[in-house]
Amino acid sequence: MSKGKVNVFVPSDTAARSLGSEDVALSIEKVALDLGKSVAIVRNGSRGLAWLEPLVEVEVDGKRHAYGPISKDDVEGLFAVGFLEGGKHPKGLGPTEQLSYLSNQSRLTFSRVGIIDPLSLNAYQKHGGYEGLRNALEMSCEEIVDVVTESGLRGRGGAAFPTGIKWHTVLRADGEQKYVTCNADEGDSGTFADRLIMESDPFVLIEGMTIAGLAVKATQGYIYLRTEYPLAIQVMNSAIQIAKSEGLLGDDVMGSGKTFNLEVREAAGAYICGEETSMLESLEGKRGIIRYRPPLPAIKGLFGSPTIVNNVITLATVPIILAKGAQHYKEYGSGRSRGTLTVQLAGNIKRGGLVEIGFGKTLRELLEDFGGGTATGRPIRAVQAGGPLGAYVHPSQFDAPLDYEAFAEFGAMIGHGGLVVFDDTVDMAEQARFAMEFCAVESCGKCTPCRIGAVRGVEVIDRILDGIDESGNLVLLSELCDTMIAGSLCALGGMAPFPVQSVIKHFPEDLRARK
Repeated sequence: MSKGKVNVFVPSDTAARSLGSEDVALSIEKVALDLGKSVAIVRNGSRGLAWLEPLVEVEVDGKRHAYGPISKDDVEGLFAVGFLEGGKHPKGLGPTEQLSYLSNQSRLTFSRVGIIDPLSLNAYQKHGGYEGLRNALEMSCEEIVDVVTESGLRGRGGAAFPTGIKWHTVLRADGEQKYVTCNADEGDSGTFADRLIMESDPFVLIEGMTIAGLAVKATQGYIYLRTEYPLAIQVMNSAIQIAKSEGLLGDDVMGSGKTFNLEVREAAGAYICGEETSMLESLEGKRGIIRYRPPLPAIKGLFGSPTIVNNVITLATVPIILAKGAQHYKEYGSGRSRGTLTVQLAGNIKRGGLVEIGFGKTLRELLEDFGGGTATGRPIRAVQAGGPLGAYVHPSQFDAPLDYEAFAEFGAMIGHGGLVVFDDTVDMAEQARFAMEFCAVESCGKCTPCRIGAVRGVEVIDRILDGIDESGNLVLLSELCDTMIAGSLCALGGMAPFPVQSVIKHFPEDLRARK
């Protein structure tokens, strides 16, 4: 940001770019030059208000004002109404922080996302960055792990396993070399939170992984980043180089004499590698297939060494816990689900985007107060929560609180926080079929229930829809689901039946012969 110039923020993440933010930034620069206006364009990350992208902000008297969605054709009109002074425009939204979509959130992990230039280390530190690592360097390994355990942080990748317990296991495991791995192979439908962190606030992930390394005496970390995220790969690699050059990574982290190195490894494009042991196989240069457990990765993981495996959101949440303390984080949430939940609203939704809130809000609040209902204006018929292996939630369940235990009670899961919305025109039988088809395509093939069961699942659903022994095949489909859940070696085969079971239970009228 430049003194004497008006700061104009234009997001540079993948979503904003896909909607024309590069052209908008160039247009603002050109028109400002033509009009003799002194402007500093800051390429921040997205605020997560996807339906308003590209969201342009201008800083006036220390307060940012939002305009969106803006196209390059709107730029001259913005200057004409004096938007550099916060002038009124049909696409003017007022002070950014007062937008209800943002003001009703509790942004902890995402506190800097959309605020700063992603690759400005100064901006990161100005907004609280590296306070957590500084505190961690004054603590013992056990003290760091105890703080994370006390915070109640659980894995945000799907299984919701307590992070502190996993770290404690790695700390106590025997091994001269230990590793920290970040599973950034974000492949669930409707999810983009990992990408948003890596493209908009990469240093928070680097800091979180460095703290994890200190906690368990690991000196090497790897970010397993999906190949479909080229911009995230570029940003993370650049941020790592900056951190190294500033002594925040390497053989003498912040002058402490402690070592932690970090590298990005590009994923192979397989959904199964989102499963932790398949990811480890791929990191070792092998085919991505699951491993038998035990031993757990915390005992024998990457290259046979004790290994932390967490996802992006989990690791990116660690810095604020170390900076503010376990109690500060625990104050958010409810029951055993502590802290904040990152929800991604997608599908047939009017206001799609990212929402970070404390656990305990209801699904209905997310869909109506934040999402604004469907984009089509029709009633919501179903919401798939937790990715392509998650159950379809029926409207009768929308008032359940968003926490892990409450969702588990009715056979659903929160997973990575993706919510895909469907209106009343959806064919739920086709959605059930897709779950089995998806599993058949993405299976690593190691276990029979997944490899064969998913193929048979598609065949059985097709027979039902064709009117062949409808009642008998419905019974067979239910039994097949039970077998896959009980017998599969990992969550792919073990959870693919969840969407099918939810359709059988809540939408039986669709799973019938087609006339």
